Amino acid sequence: MPGALPELSHGAGRSLVQIRGVTKTYRRGSETIEVLHGVDLGIARGDFVALMGPSGSGKTTLLNLIGGLDRPTAGAIEVDGRRIDQLSSGELARWRAATVGFVFQFYNLLPVLSAQRNVELPLLLTDLPGPERRRRAAIALTLVGLADRRRHRPKELSGGQEQRVAIARAIVSDPALLICDEPTGDLDRTTGHEILTLLQKLNREHGKTLVMVTHDPRAAEYARRQVVLDKGTLAG
Repeated sequence: MPGALPELSHGAGRSLVQIRGVTKTYRRGSETIEVLHGVDLGIARGDFVALMGPSGSGKTTLLNLIGGLDRPTAGAIEVDGRRIDQLSSGELARWRAATVGFVFQFYNLLPVLSAQRNVELPLLLTDLPGPERRRRAAIALTLVGLADRRRHRPKELSGGQEQRVAIARAIVSDPALLICDEPTGDLDRTTGHEILTLLQKLNREHGKTLVMVTHDPRAAEYARRQVVLDKGTLAG
């Protein structure tokens, strides 16, 4: 990552994610449960999509498939021209590290590490030398407004600051896609607004493509568009 995140470096508007006929089933004892039913969805490069729906509608399942954390039972998932449903486990892990940043409801920071070291963690999977890892982590923390908190450990930060560190960790490798699962679900309304405004800024000013699961209509308004899942099928 250079001195700032690139602005629409791959060209906004072109398709980044293509989901075609995706079905996902799970086994529970002798029962087969189909969570997603032949879902078709396209996400343009530079889009910010809020994925909504009632509990149990399949939102997180679909999000995990887009992020390569799970595999579809049937159908195709293509991200940036690559069929990720056909990758081996090792190839998928390398693809995730290079392509996707994850932001979760609970920040998943390591309590013994400083903010700087937490942000550096994804870069340990690369061949970057230590000074370059530290430089990129410092840039990411600056972008989320926490340059002055880089030496603080998670217990010394507020919930909103912890989520900002988590976002910095998600963007430090300059991924093409940010996957956000209820990123404000553990925050009060004011802090949630600050986090959603930050995500919006990453989308609008730095061209990041975001897919965000949320149950909150107010949070969904920060996205460019909303997609609703109902009982495993796209509504509308």
